[in-house]
Amino acid sequence: MENLFKDDISLIYALKTGDSRAYDFLVNSYHHKLCVYAFSLTNDQGLSEDIVQNVIMRIWTQRQKLKDDFGIKSYLYKSVYNEFIDQYRKQKAVLPLEKKYIDALSTILEEENENSIEKLIKLVKKEIEKLPPKCKKVFLMSKQEGLTNIEIAEHLNISIKSVEAHITKAFSIIYLKNIMGKQLQNIFLI
Repeated sequence: MENLFKDDISLIYALKTGDSRAYDFLVNSYHHKLCVYAFSLTNDQGLSEDIVQNVIMRIWTQRQKLKDDFGIKSYLYKSVYNEFIDQYRKQKAVLPLEKKYIDALSTILEEENENSIEKLIKLVKKEIEKLPPKCKKVFLMSKQEGLTNIEIAEHLNISIKSVEAHITKAFSIIYLKNIMGKQLQNIFLI
């Protein structure tokens, strides 16, 4: 194949006429060298190969615009460099935009989560206030103060079964009024 294209002029002429052998020659002769050069710019193997592929494809698709009297090797290397700069500019512009988008999205999600959790907490506290006095006291001692059923029973001078009954009653009243399932259980843990 090298004998077909002794110089750049014959190679460019063959490319301009659409000779696929000229394209094959271009790929076989320069692809690896250009990938090594592109890797020295990017330090990213995949991006390097993409850059070289873009350059070679652009040469093929725009082959009619090639000048007859220029050095193909220097043109290829300069094209790889220019493609690297274009990719860098695109990436540089995208990164701050992605960061802004992610930050904005995170802020919105945090606000929504905080608002929904705050609403649930307020709702639970409101329902706790509506509990019968003894039931409310037992429930708060268990969930807010973290006392065990035995400690509550001793402190209030009631049976452990009564403590369990009050806590069960409190949960059932709050569950029935709100029907919240797992979300409500998580609120009690908070």
